[in-house]
Amino acid sequence: MMMQIPGVLTPDETAAIRDAMLAADWVDGNVTSGRQSALAKRNRQLPEDSAVVRDMGGHILDALGRTPLFVAAALPVKVFPPLFNRYGVGEGFGDHIDNAIRFRAGSDFRLRSDLSATLFLNDPDDYDGGELVAEGMPPVKLPAGHLVLYPATTVHRVTPVTRGERIASFFWIQSMVRDGAARALLLDLDRSIQDLGARTGQDDPAIVRLTGVYHNLLRRWAEL
Repeated sequence: MMMQIPGVLTPDETAAIRDAMLAADWVDGNVTSGRQSALAKRNRQLPEDSAVVRDMGGHILDALGRTPLFVAAALPVKVFPPLFNRYGVGEGFGDHIDNAIRFRAGSDFRLRSDLSATLFLNDPDDYDGGELVAEGMPPVKLPAGHLVLYPATTVHRVTPVTRGERIASFFWIQSMVRDGAARALLLDLDRSIQDLGARTGQDDPAIVRLTGVYHNLLRRWAEL
């Protein structure tokens, strides 16, 4: 399942992050590629250990924590510190699957990549091409500040940019609930509880029982 999550960053936050990253020094995007991905990847990336990446990544992690739909959909136990890339004319990323385990250089931080995320940092009108295409799902190209979340197990690609430049942040999430079908069920239940609560009030006995079902399922499936 691919999920679009609007408004993770405000326009002002997006502009500030974009300006900071464009003023920084860039390297070949293959610095974080596995062997297979390196054959397909043509883009540029900010060094993972740079101060600007740490600062901007911290702002994005804070924004994710303030985004209820992201928390409900991903049920994150760990989020890889956000990275940043740009695709100019002729650059793209062919079909690949993200590495199952991600390591942060120079630390003991690691996670299982259950979900992949792309946070768009400029608007679709700024460039042609650059769509994110995941296997069995429609192409995605979102407004600045919007995020797309999708299973890291899927074959996906970024189509070549033919005009302008695509600027984004990308990262991976280890979920408390490893199984994608179980996560989808919990999200559907959570959203239904919220919808019913808005109509009947959160103290409705049925809402209380359904909330209990949600937490008991999460208790059964969660890995911490």
